[in-house]
Amino acid sequence: MGQRIIVVGSSTGGTEALKVFLAGMPERSPAILIAQHMPELFTKSFAERLDHLSAMQVREAAHHEKIEPGHVYLAPGHSHLLLEPAGTGYRTVLNQEPPVNRHRPSVEVLFLSAARHLRTDAIGVMLTGMGKDGAAAMLEMKRAGAYNFAQDEASCVVFGMPREAIAVGAVDEIVPLEKIAERVQVRLSRVA
Repeated sequence: MGQRIIVVGSSTGGTEALKVFLAGMPERSPAILIAQHMPELFTKSFAERLDHLSAMQVREAAHHEKIEPGHVYLAPGHSHLLLEPAGTGYRTVLNQEPPVNRHRPSVEVLFLSAARHLRTDAIGVMLTGMGKDGAAAMLEMKRAGAYNFAQDEASCVVFGMPREAIAVGAVDEIVPLEKIAERVQVRLSRVA
């Protein structure tokens, strides 16, 4: 087994949902990569806010950073965030390809990258958001052996993105927001 990495997609309502999720993750968690739909002027300050709320180190992702446990990489508002193998681990990749599902950063792009490179070492988390960005790619992750979570309808601001992921059969567990961090940790401990 290689390096475990958690990938997260979120949109409308995601800024609050990410605070709750990251606040529940311990300092020594696997790396977390996040695609949150957000204008580029806001992602750096949002990463800084999350950093204060989280035991993990949160920052706006840069191009070709080594992906390390205990760190959270938030996609900048102007770029897609992907990952690629580098040495014995992985590094971030930013690109300015056209928007996917009308978004850049797109959850679809991040999750497809996880499906391709991480396979069984990926854990997917789909949080609140409008539309269907990431649903098809989350199914690809599941087919590649990843284990996926979706936020439940009752705790979502907008149930669109989790609903679409559930509808295509991409989700292993549907969980209330305040329980997602705990369930992810249970999953990690089960396959450690």
